[in-house]
Amino acid sequence: MSRPRFGLQARFLLASGAALLVVLAIVSLMLVRQASAQREALRNSGEVLSQVFDQGVRERGTALANALADTLVNPLYYSDLSAIGTLVRNTARQESVSYVLVYDPEGRLIHDGSFDVAGYGQPMQDPLAAAAVATDKLQVQESPSILEVDVPLSIGEQRLGGLRVGMNLAPVRAQEARSMQALEQRVQDAQRRELGWAMALMLLLIGFACVMAFYVQYTLVRPIRWLGAAARRIERGDYLIEAQSTRRGDEIGELLRTFDRMSQSIARHDRDVRQMAYTDALTGLTNRLAFREALDHRLLGARAAGRGLALLFIDIDEFKRVNDTLGHEAGDDALLQFAQHIAAAVEEIGGDDALLARFGGDEFVILISQGARSAAEIAKQLADRLVIDLAKPLQVQQREIFLGSSIGITLFPEDATDATALLKNGDIAMYQAKLAGKNCFRYYSRAMDHAVERRLHLEQELRGAWERNELRLVYQPIFRTRDRMLCGAEVLLRWDHPVLGAIPPALFIDVAEQSGLIQVLGPKVLRMACEQARQWPRNLNGEELFISVNVSPKQLRNGDLLQAVEASLHGSGLAASRLHLELTETAVIGDEMLAVSLLEKLHRAGVKVWLDDFGTGFSGLSHLRQVPVDGVKIDRSFVADMERDADDLALTTAIIAMAHALGITVVAEGVEQEAQFELLSQRGCDLVQGYWLGRPLDAPGLVGLLEQGAMAAMR
Repeated sequence: MSRPRFGLQARFLLASGAALLVVLAIVSLMLVRQASAQREALRNSGEVLSQVFDQGVRERGTALANALADTLVNPLYYSDLSAIGTLVRNTARQESVSYVLVYDPEGRLIHDGSFDVAGYGQPMQDPLAAAAVATDKLQVQESPSILEVDVPLSIGEQRLGGLRVGMNLAPVRAQEARSMQALEQRVQDAQRRELGWAMALMLLLIGFACVMAFYVQYTLVRPIRWLGAAARRIERGDYLIEAQSTRRGDEIGELLRTFDRMSQSIARHDRDVRQMAYTDALTGLTNRLAFREALDHRLLGARAAGRGLALLFIDIDEFKRVNDTLGHEAGDDALLQFAQHIAAAVEEIGGDDALLARFGGDEFVILISQGARSAAEIAKQLADRLVIDLAKPLQVQQREIFLGSSIGITLFPEDATDATALLKNGDIAMYQAKLAGKNCFRYYSRAMDHAVERRLHLEQELRGAWERNELRLVYQPIFRTRDRMLCGAEVLLRWDHPVLGAIPPALFIDVAEQSGLIQVLGPKVLRMACEQARQWPRNLNGEELFISVNVSPKQLRNGDLLQAVEASLHGSGLAASRLHLELTETAVIGDEMLAVSLLEKLHRAGVKVWLDDFGTGFSGLSHLRQVPVDGVKIDRSFVADMERDADDLALTTAIIAMAHALGITVVAEGVEQEAQFELLSQRGCDLVQGYWLGRPLDAPGLVGLLEQGAMAAMR
């Protein structure tokens, strides 16, 4: 025995009833709200009408008073009561004028427009009289029934008296009331019409629901029941469902015909799966897999047609810093904005056949096909545009961040003839753009292959150089200018490769920075420098030498610098006051909030901080007020040309003066001549270093230098 079913038609009726109730409630609420809004509008209209009428009376009264005042001056001056009376009566006859009073400087009535002037010479006693007599400029007073305009009358500095023009407000209020009554009548008529339309709409909806109940039974319920039965047969394994012959063009007819298009449905599903597999989920761009297939296809077409292609390989500069400091959601937001900027530029410049794809985490590639212009020309124009657009600030989590991009350009068939080589060349060119300072683009050249291979070889060799004792520390002596006393030394790292020989520091330090090895080597250099400095003897003045250690920007952003410093000091026993850390100015500017927080912690630990290469960055002297540093090192480029370049000398002098004003020590590096030393000494530079004073020495050599100085003093 089958149980009663709550069928589709019954549900439809129930849903229709509920919908009608909801519609009725919504319409009722709308009518109530509309009535409230109309009442509010009526109140506002009344206020506006009142303001309009009041303003009209005020303007008319002011105009009458000004006009009469101009004509009364001479008659009042000559005490011509006849002329005054004539002028006052002419004005008093005008509609809505209640009275016109002329009085002397003491407030006694001179004329009121009557022939006998019963109150002549008497003080005016009405409530508005005192304010009228006291005013020295035109003023407007208002009582419930009168709006009065008061005008003082005078010739030059002589006060003759005054004029009072009273405007009757009763006609104005009556006209205002009539206008409001007419407005209320119109609003009520509109409410009745809207209520009638609402009732008619509700009756129409009820009738429509009844008709739809019958319509659903024949057009929806019966076909769905057949589909349910067919689905149960398919579930049992009976796939031979007779086709339903129907000419219906609605959804039910399409649903019936869908059973005959199972294979087409599967094909559509396959296309959807492929779309998901070939599209980047975050940006909606073509992904790496789809781009590679498209690149292979474009290369075949380009070879056949003898046309060129250009590949732009784009990498976001410093993108990891966004993820590390703001989180991955902010990183995704930044990626979306970058993708939108790139897409806009590609759409405008790249042409219809340009293909943009997200190639990796923060990497994008653009494939340019030759059209009316060569692919190389289009790529050059597009790269110029992208360098500008992608250097603009991004708004991420209500913060403004600057990233920029490094772009590599490679061409087909000039640089490579297959997809793998073309992508590799684009990556190499992009890497060269990063080495060139980032936020720029570079073309691929075959010489880049050798440079990349040599750099990779250096990186591999550098990874084990410390353990193989190929790296060593040397110390650049630092002297005080006032007594030329050796007071400290800067730690420098040297690499003596058994095969390649001495590797220039500028080369292998850059490799360490780019590869991240600096974060491994930095703490080791710091620890060894502290251990060696702990063993140094005192100078001739009995002072302990300080040790100055350079810190890379990556060490600063890594967050482990404070722990590394504390571990080195504790392990070596070196006093914190003898350790000076040198940070480049650009590293501090790159993340000033992090730098300030870290420098404050270092200060509390007793370690001093110097800004290296000062004056070469974009911050200038203004940042000395925000960043807690103990000293600045004037870049050698200023010192080298001080004797010949007046601007360099002036800048150096200004840096020394400003730093001293802030209580900051000044160190000059690159002193190669005695004249440079004398110029710096005359301008109050505290410390100097350079080859004229002393070349870099290893630890025993520095100790020997100290001992030689002590022996010379004993002699």
